[in-house]
Amino acid sequence: MRWFKLRDNQILLLILVLMGLLAVRLFSLTVIEGESWKNAAQAISIKSVYTSAPRGEILDRYGRLLAGNRPSFTVQFSKGNIEDEELNAQALEVLGVLEANGDSVNDNLPIIRGADGTYYYTYQKTIENWLVAQGMPKDFTAEEAFQEIRNRNEIDPGLDKYAAQTELQTVYSVYPPISVKKMKYLEDIDKESFLGRYYLEPTLTAAQAFVALRKEFAIDPSLSNIDARKIMVVRNELAAQGYMSYIPATISQDISAQTIVTLEERGSALNAVEVVAESVRYYPNGETAAHVLGYLGQISESEKEDYKKKGYSTSDMVGKDGVEKAFESILKGEDGIKNVEVNAFGDLVTVISDSGAKKGKDIYLTIDLEVQKTAQAALEEALAKIRTAGTFESKYGNYKYGKAYRNANVGAVVAIDVKTGDVIAMASCPAFDPNLFATGISSEDWKSLQSENPRDPLSPLPLFNVGARTAVQPGSTFKMVTATAALESGLDPQRKLLDGGAVKLGNRTYGCLLWNMYKRNHGYVDLYQAMEVSCNYYFYDLAANKDFATGKSLGLSEDMSIEKITSYAAQYGLGLPTGIEIPETVVSVPSQEKKMSAMKTYLKNVLIGRAEMYFDKKTISDKELLMKNIETIVNWTEENPGRKTIMERLAPLGVKTDMIETVCDLCKFSYFNQATWTLGDELNISIGQGENAYTPLQIANYVATIGNSGIRNQVTLLRAIEGSGSVEKEPGQKMDLKDYGILDDITEGMVRVANGSKGSARSVFANFPVTVAAKTGTAQRAGKVNPPDEIEYLKTNLSRINSSLNWEQVETEKDRLLHDYPDIYTTQSSAARQAVINLSRGKITSASIDAYKGNYDSFAWFVAMAPAEDPQIAVAILLFQGGSGPYAGPIAREVIGEYLGLDKTYSDYSLETVVTE
Repeated sequence: MRWFKLRDNQILLLILVLMGLLAVRLFSLTVIEGESWKNAAQAISIKSVYTSAPRGEILDRYGRLLAGNRPSFTVQFSKGNIEDEELNAQALEVLGVLEANGDSVNDNLPIIRGADGTYYYTYQKTIENWLVAQGMPKDFTAEEAFQEIRNRNEIDPGLDKYAAQTELQTVYSVYPPISVKKMKYLEDIDKESFLGRYYLEPTLTAAQAFVALRKEFAIDPSLSNIDARKIMVVRNELAAQGYMSYIPATISQDISAQTIVTLEERGSALNAVEVVAESVRYYPNGETAAHVLGYLGQISESEKEDYKKKGYSTSDMVGKDGVEKAFESILKGEDGIKNVEVNAFGDLVTVISDSGAKKGKDIYLTIDLEVQKTAQAALEEALAKIRTAGTFESKYGNYKYGKAYRNANVGAVVAIDVKTGDVIAMASCPAFDPNLFATGISSEDWKSLQSENPRDPLSPLPLFNVGARTAVQPGSTFKMVTATAALESGLDPQRKLLDGGAVKLGNRTYGCLLWNMYKRNHGYVDLYQAMEVSCNYYFYDLAANKDFATGKSLGLSEDMSIEKITSYAAQYGLGLPTGIEIPETVVSVPSQEKKMSAMKTYLKNVLIGRAEMYFDKKTISDKELLMKNIETIVNWTEENPGRKTIMERLAPLGVKTDMIETVCDLCKFSYFNQATWTLGDELNISIGQGENAYTPLQIANYVATIGNSGIRNQVTLLRAIEGSGSVEKEPGQKMDLKDYGILDDITEGMVRVANGSKGSARSVFANFPVTVAAKTGTAQRAGKVNPPDEIEYLKTNLSRINSSLNWEQVETEKDRLLHDYPDIYTTQSSAARQAVINLSRGKITSASIDAYKGNYDSFAWFVAMAPAEDPQIAVAILLFQGGSGPYAGPIAREVIGEYLGLDKTYSDYSLETVVTE
């Protein structure tokens, strides 16, 4: 008793008793009642059901739907704690159901079994197809392919690879599938990522990787390779989730009702499978505004890690282009997760937690849907009628096209609110239906959206936004810039100058269309009349500050020059980013530096192409020495030494003795003397030719700046965000002018274009109820149309190029060049062309070879703003090979008419209420 009275002993005894009771209860639960509890635990499990959040809607400025969501059902797979054998069986069964009902499967497994039974990576096939389309050997490395593209587009050799990539994209709209940083094909990077997921060596063949994956996924050896691949498709989607493997993988989307019924009936046996209701992106207007809206796509292999960090599932659809990409973070919602208990039959027992999906925020664009539809329809109709010399029919009056331009199949329209910089419409032709991408585009549909002739930069490309991405010469639409510089330099707009027909410089003449076609001139014209009839000669006078007809100075300020013209071009926003939220191409205004760089590039490419003709064998056999010597010659461009000096310097550089004089004259007269500004450059640039290159978007904003009293607004597509109200914009930038009244003079000249008795657009706006200020432009396109296959072209036309040659001779010489000079002749095409030249012993040139290729027709430009007395809308139109500027006029007329006549009941729509509720 004395022991029991001690407090410490009492506590010890209590602990012993409690432990005894726990031991007895534990024995009862695990031994006596263990089997029953085991059965109960197996009868209930916890499942997580994931619900994808709907994307925010995209609406036009008045709340009309541009991109929304529609309900659909998706098949999702979750691995959970299911063993490989059971998981594989369920995967095979589900894919069987999907295939039987004609439902598509998210097949992202990059290993394919060919018709001959061999396996290949889709990555390699994609690379090879691209190389073939580009006319390059299938075994070209990424570095070789990139260098070839640089050479073709005559990119300055002095630029590093990053600057070269930027120039290819912004100037030439060329986007090779190459990572410049790693100098690897993007597909090869994706392949490495795929194999790395399973710790496989990147050197494994597709067949070896297939065998390794059979082992990785513990696939029954008795199953055929066809069935094994079906299992791999599902398992690969699960593995792609990485550390987010708790999130189910989407196997199929937008499934049929029959598939839903079948999978629900098999629910208890398919515990890894869930049929989930979710939304699918829907574009109710089809192709309308497709290039503005963009499209969705699956996350690529190389993008997965970045998106995982942002909380995405690897099976999510994300914005790939346009507004969908630009505002991805706003449009993307928060996925929902519901944790539930289910019994062994899959029946719901109880809901543990439920965090519902949160829809992404809606955004309101500046686009006016009705004007957008009008722009797109008018653009398509005009191009179709131009190709056949048909008639553009309109309530404002029909327009008959006098001459057919059969290659007029690409164009763009951009309309901007003059006062705000809002994009009212932006249409490109051809267009595409973004609905094709909503659940993942098929390979057939993707192929239909690619260029029919990758060797022709003007070949129709449906996915390309011509309005924002194509920078070309603006033609006479640039003349308002030249007029601005001249007026600011003291030009009296009413001063009349004689149109002398043409300015002759050396053996070249610069004249008006009237002179070039009929040897006639416009007589005496002032600024207004010069703009009305688009008199090139008048603007040559302004650019040179010289009356060419009399040989006297115009007496404008001394700083009137090409530099002053380009400085005002920049003030108008030409050659600068517009501020638009989607990708745009920006090419800087002309400069002496740009011309010098271009001439050096041209010279280098010529010397490389003619290396065998100009250099001795010792120099050619050493690529490093050859390139060093060519670079030395090219670097004389800035110095422009005398002819005698050049000849003395060429001998030690490996130039053949009998070729020194030829190379000297080529460098001196064709390149060195032309590398700096010439009077010819000034004349060309003053009328929108030469080194000028701007997009329809930039041109539209330039015209809007004229109509907005010299205030240049930042261009935007975003008007408001749900919950945040209207987007605040920075105030526009005012031009630095001495007299803003000169803009009225420029506008008067534009009014005469559309309304004057001799205006080039007078027939377009003859019956139009609103006064329009306009300007036409026709820009010449140099070069020849490259056929899809250069080798086939040479075979077909060899007898016309050189009747004394046969193809066997050319092929033998071609093979020799490829073998002896692999660093110079990197493609079959380049070697074949040089072979023809070599065998012709100097009688045939590159121009002779290209003589039977088609010529490009001129580009048609048209710009307008209305009403002229108080402009509200500015429009710019570009038609590839549209022939003549006035041909684009009917499109502008339809767009302006729709905008100014729009049913204004939409103005009652309370934007603030919608976006803040």
